[in-house]
Amino acid sequence: MIALKDLEIFVRTVQGGSLSAAARMMDITPAAASASLKRLEADLGVRLFVRSTRSQRLSQEGEAYLQHCLQALELLDQGRRAATAGQLELSGSLQLSIPSDIGRRLLLPWLDEFVADYPRLQLRVQVSDRVADVFQQPVDIAIRYGNPPDSRMVALPLAPGNRRVLCASPAYLERHGRPETPADLVRHNCLCFMLSDQVHDRWRFSRDGEESLVNVRGNRIADDGETVRRWAVAGHGIAYKSRLDTEQDLRDGRLVALCTAWSGESSPLNLLCASRRQIGPAVQLLRQHLQGRIDQLAVGA
Repeated sequence: MIALKDLEIFVRTVQGGSLSAAARMMDITPAAASASLKRLEADLGVRLFVRSTRSQRLSQEGEAYLQHCLQALELLDQGRRAATAGQLELSGSLQLSIPSDIGRRLLLPWLDEFVADYPRLQLRVQVSDRVADVFQQPVDIAIRYGNPPDSRMVALPLAPGNRRVLCASPAYLERHGRPETPADLVRHNCLCFMLSDQVHDRWRFSRDGEESLVNVRGNRIADDGETVRRWAVAGHGIAYKSRLDTEQDLRDGRLVALCTAWSGESSPLNLLCASRRQIGPAVQLLRQHLQGRIDQLAVGA
């Protein structure tokens, strides 16, 4: 019989982009994750990944099986939530700091679902792109992109395989043309994000071991990620945003992915806290809930 944990490791490997990422998310060793995938492939009698010495990608059978795994895990999660909602009564307060773009558009609706399951838990939410100081400010956990700014922080991965994507609206591309390589960006209006008075105007890309670093320029800079996304959708220029922030815009055609032969910078999403003592039942359940929603958005059917 196929083990549930093997299915979870398979999905996490796809979401994280590697076995090592899946191992970190599941808090197991890479060797255990590898053994799990081999066991799942043996149980199914098919290869789920096409492997080479440098990379792995889903096989045709793996792509088909992934959709069924996502549906099965979602049904099991719904059943778990229905069964435990009346048994585990979370109470007290949980103070979060979340970024503006993914916070307003995705995290807040997902947090609404979580509170509906645990109505006795009070959420206090700060929405800001500035990294909260979980050691000094009254914040229990922070959700942020990138590696922790302080080595003392505990980071729980939510979307370790997330990357930035270059994108613009169809209207902008119709007026100004489409960049074919990152080097073409010097001839375009680029919409930049600013954090702590530092403008993010050096955009990095990679392809087959080749690196490209472009110093971009544009007539709009904001310290709010949601503002940059709205500018891009409105046709004011090219943005370099997290894939999670723009996934729905890309699916609906409001934005178009550019230079897709190149990979954008890694932009992992983590849940940060000051100490493992803070990872109680509320944090653990919230992390599970958010991971499930992120998986549906990134690789869902």
